[in-house]
Amino acid sequence: MKKTALNEMHRSMGAKMVEFVGFDMPVQFEGINLEHETVRTKLGVFDVSHMGEFWVEGPNAFDLVQKVTTNDVAALTNGKVQYSCFPNGKGGIVDDLLVYRFNPDKYLLVVNASNIEKDWKHVSEKNTMSAALKNASDDISQLAVQGPLALKAMQKLTKFPVEDMEYYTFQVLEFAGIPDIIFSTTGYTGSGGCEIYMPNEHAETIYRSVLDAGKEFGIKPIGLGARDTLRLESGFCLYGNDIDDTTSPIAAGLGWITKFVDGNQFIDRDVFAAQKENGVARRLKGFVMEERAIPRQHYEVCDADGNTVGEVTSGTMSPMLKQGIGMAYVDKPYWKDGSEIYIKVRNKLAKATVQKPPFYK
Repeated sequence: MKKTALNEMHRSMGAKMVEFVGFDMPVQFEGINLEHETVRTKLGVFDVSHMGEFWVEGPNAFDLVQKVTTNDVAALTNGKVQYSCFPNGKGGIVDDLLVYRFNPDKYLLVVNASNIEKDWKHVSEKNTMSAALKNASDDISQLAVQGPLALKAMQKLTKFPVEDMEYYTFQVLEFAGIPDIIFSTTGYTGSGGCEIYMPNEHAETIYRSVLDAGKEFGIKPIGLGARDTLRLESGFCLYGNDIDDTTSPIAAGLGWITKFVDGNQFIDRDVFAAQKENGVARRLKGFVMEERAIPRQHYEVCDADGNTVGEVTSGTMSPMLKQGIGMAYVDKPYWKDGSEIYIKVRNKLAKATVQKPPFYK
C-alpha cells in the first residue's frame, strides 16, 4: 500500500486509516459530521497527496491538451485553472481533471488517484504530436485547505494577496517560507478555499504551518469521509460513481465543460455533439429524500408504481440538512426539478424529489 508523505503525522494525530485506491489514507479524525461542519463553517485541511499530476510541456503541449480534454483550452490564460474531462474515444469518460496553464507551452494536469495509471497510458497514447510528458504524481504532495475562513488563515503564510485571488486561478509563490509553491483557489467542497502543491520533502513543514496558521480560526484535519459528504452536498461528480467509462459528459450534466467551439477538435466531439443535438435517454440528476431514508449507490429509482426509471450513483445523509440526498441517472420524464421519484430502500419505496444541486448553499 502506498503512503503519502504525511502518513506518520496522520497516525500520530489519531486518524482512522483505511485503504483507498491503493493508498493508506485517513478516513476521519474526530468524526465525519464534525469534520464536515467544520469545513462548512470555519476551515479544515485535507491531505490529498494521493492525487496525480502530469506535466505537459513544449511547443505542442497546447495541441495535446486540447485534443484529450473536452473543455476549450484556448480559453485559458496564464494562471487560470479549468475543470475538464478526458473522453475515451467510445463516448465515455476516462477521468475528470483540472488543467493548469502556466504559459502557452506548459500545463499541469491534476487527475484522480484511482486513475493515475489509466490516465497516464491514455494521454501518452494520444501524444502523437510529441509533447514533453512527465508523470510527477509520486513527487508532489497536495493539501486542500477548505472553508469560508481558509484564505484568511492562509494569508498569514504568504505575502501574496491570496484573499484577493479569483476562483479557479493559481499563483507560484513563497508559502510558509518555502519558494515555488503552487497555490490555487480550487477545491472539491463548495465552501471555498485553496489547494496547495509542494515537493514531498516540504509536506510536513507546510502541513504544520497550515495547522498553526489556522488554529485561531478553528482549523481541524479532515479525512476522506467528510470529503465525500461535502462534495455530494455541493453536487460535484465522483469518478467511479457518477461518471465512468460508460457515461458521457452530456448525460452527466457536464455539457458546460464540453465546448463545441471552432478549432476545438477533441476526442469524441462528434459523438457528444450528436447527443447534445438529439438528447440522451438518461441524465444525472440530484434528488432529496422526502422520507427518512439514506440512498446508496446502485439503489433503484422507481416511479410511484414501482417501475424502474433510474439508478442511484451517490447518496448520503447530508450533515448540514439532516436529510438524505443523492444523485442518480433517471429517465427523461423525471428530469424536471420537483419531479416525484421513489428510491427502493430494502425493497420499500421511499419518496424523493428531483432537485438541482448544490443541495446546501
